[in-house]
Amino acid sequence: MPNFAANLTMMFTEHAFLDRFSAAADQGFAAVEYLFPYEHSPDAIAKQLQANKLTQALFNMPPGDWAKGERGVAGIPGREQEFKDGIATALRYAEATGVKRLHMMAGMTDLHDRACMATYRANIAYAAEALAGKGLDLLLEPINGRNMPGYGLNNFDLAASIIAEMNLPNLKLQFDIYHCQIIHGDVTMRMRALMPISGHVQIASVPSRHEPSIEELNYPFLFDELDRLGYQGFVGCEYNPKAGTVAGLSWFTPYRRK
Repeated sequence: MPNFAANLTMMFTEHAFLDRFSAAADQGFAAVEYLFPYEHSPDAIAKQLQANKLTQALFNMPPGDWAKGERGVAGIPGREQEFKDGIATALRYAEATGVKRLHMMAGMTDLHDRACMATYRANIAYAAEALAGKGLDLLLEPINGRNMPGYGLNNFDLAASIIAEMNLPNLKLQFDIYHCQIIHGDVTMRMRALMPISGHVQIASVPSRHEPSIEELNYPFLFDELDRLGYQGFVGCEYNPKAGTVAGLSWFTPYRRK
């Protein structure tokens, strides 16, 4: 049975961020994820995790200036020191929260440009080594161009080829089913091909990014497929509730923590 993690950036937004941990625990979640923890201290995050007996499944490394439209700096030449500083920051939060995997955003860049790809690969190598020293996995996530136009890593085949070519033991794919369906379709066959290199899975309905119980994907089948494939990691609920978080959680009833 999949191990679901509530995404606190998108879910339970009826509450202040630090109150979302208890809200998720009250609804039966045993794990959480979110985009970024950096507006709060590592100790404040850790306190909420411990008080609510929650596992930290995932968060992202610092993305640059998010408010100005930046979505990571790993593939942007000239931002290498900022990238390295971001790793140091992320590792402080990783130590406090006990998270075992971090997502590295490529940035608004062109990875078909040789200089950008060289920078991206060098930063992957640096980050993977830094994280390996702490027992952590480094994740790469392809993101569709409809939601994030101009994002550098926008193809699952490209991500898989980078992971294969670099052959780093802690470099994994972040398999977001929502993004995969929009970019490529044929989700089940891609899951079967790519689950061996995947370190985290995320879900949402397509096309509206709501609860996984509606719209075009048959998520009960896909959840069973994850079990058939032997996936043991977390499944992040990275969706925008259609009409309130709790009101939309009927799909989650069979999976609630008792």
